[in-house]
Amino acid sequence: MKAIVQDRYGPAETLRLAEVETPVPAADEVLVQVEAASLNAYDWHVMRGDPRMARLTFGRSAPRARIRGRDFAGRVTAVGAQVQEFRPGDAVFGDLGDANGAFAEYVCVSPASALVAPMPANLTPQQAAALPLAGITALMGLCDAGQVEPGQRVLINGASGGVGTLAVQLAKVLGATVTAVCSTRNVDLVHSLGADHVVDYTRTDFTRTGHRHHVVFDLVGNRSLSALRRALAPTGRLVLSGGGVYRGGSLLGPAWLLTRGRLLAPFVRQRIRTTAAAPTRQHLDTLRAHVEAGRLTPVIDRSYPLPEVPEAIRYLEGEHARAKVVVTI
Repeated sequence: MKAIVQDRYGPAETLRLAEVETPVPAADEVLVQVEAASLNAYDWHVMRGDPRMARLTFGRSAPRARIRGRDFAGRVTAVGAQVQEFRPGDAVFGDLGDANGAFAEYVCVSPASALVAPMPANLTPQQAAALPLAGITALMGLCDAGQVEPGQRVLINGASGGVGTLAVQLAKVLGATVTAVCSTRNVDLVHSLGADHVVDYTRTDFTRTGHRHHVVFDLVGNRSLSALRRALAPTGRLVLSGGGVYRGGSLLGPAWLLTRGRLLAPFVRQRIRTTAAAPTRQHLDTLRAHVEAGRLTPVIDRSYPLPEVPEAIRYLEGEHARAKVVVTI
């Protein structure tokens, strides 16, 4: 089969299309013919082995997982003897986690140890592939960590990104009044997703408007903790989720802001949380229910064929992307 492989850390040029063996499912696995995959900031962090501390997880001198990609959608073509839930022909989607392997024609997935679920009936494979990691992050940020309730004021910093476009919609599903922070060119997009108020960060610093919110969900990491807390009600929740502006060159990278947040949390009235909890199958099922009910729709910026994954990652790294970038296989 064809796959995008990587043998050393580095820029997008270290990725190449290669012929590799088609995997054979173990007794507890299903073999999925991948129809689409999607890109996440996670993919270029692994590609570059950056921040350096992450290499303890990714691999010390090269990525342990040779094939890149974690979000996928496709059809089951074979099942192991122990698998009960899925059958050949089933449409599925999911997140391979640190195992990676989605930028390939086939992938083996264990329903017991990886996130895989029936594909939402009203989505294309490209839309379904755009949903897992970004959607789960939005769910964990707003529901698990943010505990958003109807009538609350929620601010989303980074509202036009892959997670942000889903978070705006989910916050509205939860009954919140949503303030979305984005650049000028994305104002109309986030308004169309249901945002009640939009702050163009090129013109206004949302941390200095004087408006206080019950939940601030930070997806960018470009503001200090003290600045973010200025936008928060006295007993509100600040939810930190890495940051898209980080571009390498440090030991901890976006984890530094998360670490500082955890250290500060016990000493302030405002609650500071992260989206670092382990995702579950329940998260995928919740996303599917919202999608099939018409409450949530993934937004796709661009689609690339499998051989053009390096170019897709360059596009993502350059901060040109809004919403999700997908790969059609």
